[in-house]
Amino acid sequence: MSKRQRIVSVTAKQREELDAMLRRPSIAAGLAKRARAMVLLAEGSTVSATGRTVQMQRRHLYKWIDRFRQHGVAGLCDGKRTGRPPVFSPRSRDSLGEDCLRTAG
Repeated sequence: MSKRQRIVSVTAKQREELDAMLRRPSIAAGLAKRARAMVLLAEGSTVSATGRTVQMQRRHLYKWIDRFRQHGVAGLCDGKRTGRPPVFSPRSRDSLGEDCLRTAG
């Protein structure tokens, strides 16, 4: 019978950050799910069992594990996404301080 290795090793400081994230009531659901997964993996849970617990596919867990190893807790945050530019421009305010809709074209 082989001894299981921990997939993720977490320092005491990282564990404090992850626990603080999980206690925060206003954290994004995806970030909380990823933080919970890292805690479970650090405690020795398998990737499959962790995936079932946090309802995440194994391939996505491996992606977040790699990001956590490279960037630590900050690697669990969502990155900037490309997409449509915002409709409201911060510079387009009228004299009353209200936002004006940017016109197309």
